[in-house]
Parts: sequence; structure tokens; C-alpha cells
Amino acid sequence: MDKNVTSPSPRHGRWYILGRVLKVVVPLSISAGLVVWLFHKVDIDKVKSIIEQGVDYRYIAAMMVITILSHIIRGVRWGIQLRAAGIPRIPAVAESVSIFGAYALNLMFPYLGEAWRCVYIARRENCKLSTVVGTDLGDRASDAVMILMLIILTLIVARGYIDKFLDRYPMGKALDRFTTDGTLWIFIILAVIVVAVVGYVFRNTSFVIGVKKSVMRMWNGFSVLFHMKGTGLYIVFTFGIWICYFLETYLCFFAFPFTRQLITGEGYALGLIPGLVVFVFGSCSMAVPSNGGLGPWNIAVIFALSLFGIGNNDAAAYSIVFWSFQAMVLIASGIFGAFYIMLSRRDARRLSEKQ
Repeated sequence: MDKNVTSPSPRHGRWYILGRVLKVVVPLSISAGLVVWLFHKVDIDKVKSIIEQGVDYRYIAAMMVITILSHIIRGVRWGIQLRAAGIPRIPAVAESVSIFGAYALNLMFPYLGEAWRCVYIARRENCKLSTVVGTDLGDRASDAVMILMLIILTLIVARGYIDKFLDRYPMGKALDRFTTDGTLWIFIILAVIVVAVVGYVFRNTSFVIGVKKSVMRMWNGFSVLFHMKGTGLYIVFTFGIWICYFLETYLCFFAFPFTRQLITGEGYALGLIPGLVVFVFGSCSMAVPSNGGLGPWNIAVIFALSLFGIGNNDAAAYSIVFWSFQAMVLIASGIFGAFYIMLSRRDARRLSEKQ
């Protein structure tokens, strides 16, 4: 055996296994812990009564259709990036299935879906996995830009309601002081200095090198959007995805009597302002590792609705129904994707046998 070749040590193996276990256990623990905390904050019997008596499921069904549409658009949008990276055009159904499967997997194993869809496309098209990962990073980077734009829009159009929160609750007052007295900027400057110093001192370590490579891959995946063929259509699809996401939240407002009041209430712009606030709060909560947003998303939505006078029990009913039926869509579309992949592989084997 070549002496220069080192075999993986048992210690390295243990740390690898520990990391894999933590990726499953931590999100599951966060979801379970926040759900338990949520149930202690609401009257579960009243929540059940609200769900049993006050839901117009026509709008829930419409939300489910919009959810599927958003995933199809996301798949087709990703196809534009894949072709720009040199990967041949694939059927729109396969593009959609890559998203169906990814979101279904994220319900059980957060972030695993992103890895799966990259592997699926790489194997299907027999191309380099690193190339597909680069397009996925660009896909997520463009979504981050959209979220930032929505946060800024929310701070502008819903400033009055956010100010009420800042003035009413001790946490809001503390947050207001933190962001207005210069403390936030001092914290940001110190954080940048610390990151820069640590990055320079440990620049030759595998961790820092890995972070730099990840940042460069993300930038390369994002920068291709500006000079690839179909940039205009990509932008249209991007807005289409996020309009669908917003409509999912807004349509569910019509499904409950207490949220319908936000549509007809004075100063709410037909419910668009509270809809935007709930949507943005929920979107930001998805950064917390959890199973399909269960727990963090529900709490964020309940809090956002409370800014407009919706009680915890009502808001909990809204979040539970919304999340549950979206989860059903993800599971059903994931099952469809699994059958599509199996049938596609069977047809490919038969074709190869004939040849």
C-alpha cells in the first residue's frame, strides 16, 4: 500500500456520523420543542373548535393548487439555469419532479431535499454534480434577494403596525433601542472585524478554505444569471414564484372569518398589508432548521397576525390548517415524483435493452 495514502481514522468517522445525526436530530428537536411550546400558549380545544366550524375549504383547495403551480414554475426556472450551465434541456415534468421530491424530503430531513435534487439531475443527465450544485446555489441566492426586497417593502408599507409592536411590548422597545441608538451598527462593525481577522489568521485551515469555496460557488452560480440566455424569463419566473407564495397566504385569509376582517378592514389595503407581513414573517422563519418549517413558521405567523389584533387561538388555527394542507400537497407531489422517476428509469432500461 502507498504510504502517502492515509485511511480515514475512526475519530474522523465518528465525527462524520455525529454530524449526520445532528442534522436530523437538531431540526426535529426544534420542531418538537416549538410545537410543544405553542400548544402551551393556546387553548387547543378552542383551536379545534375554530377549525371544525369556521374554515372555508374552497380557499384552502385554491391555496393547494397555487402551491403546486409555484413548484412547477420553480422547476422550469431552474431548467433555465441548468441549460445555461451546459446541461441539455430536460422535460418540464422532470424539472418539476426535482422540486416535488426536494420539498417532500425537506419535510422529513431539512435541507436534504436540496442535495437530492442536485444528485437527481446530475445522475439523470450524466453531468458533473458540482455544476448542478452551482446552479442550485444561484437559485437560492436569487431567492435571498427576493426575501430582502420583500423585507424592505414590508418595513415601508407596514411601518405603522411594526411601530405599534415596538411601542407595546418590552421586547419591541428593546429591539427599537438596539436598532436606533447605534448599537446595531457597532455590533455589525465588530462582527465584520472579527470575521475578517479570523478569516485572515486561519486562512490556511480547511474550514476557512471550504467556506471561501462555498462563497465562490454561490457567487458563480448567481452571477451566471446576468449573462445567461433567458435572463428576462428567469426574472419573470422568479416574480411568478413569489407572487404564488404570497397568494397562498392571502387566499387563506378568505378561509377564516377572523382573517376576512383584515380584507375588509379600513387601512389594510384589502388585506394586502397584513398578508404581506404574515408572508414575510413566515418566509424569514424558514431559515430556522426544522421539518418543513413546523414550529418556527407557525409561531412566526401567529406573531405576525397578532400585530393586527388576531388572538393566539385564531392565529394558531390559521397556521395549523395552512401548514397541514401544504404538507399534504408536498407529500402527494413527492409520491407523484417517486412514481415518475421509477417509470422513467424502467423505460430507460427497456430502451437500452432493445438497443
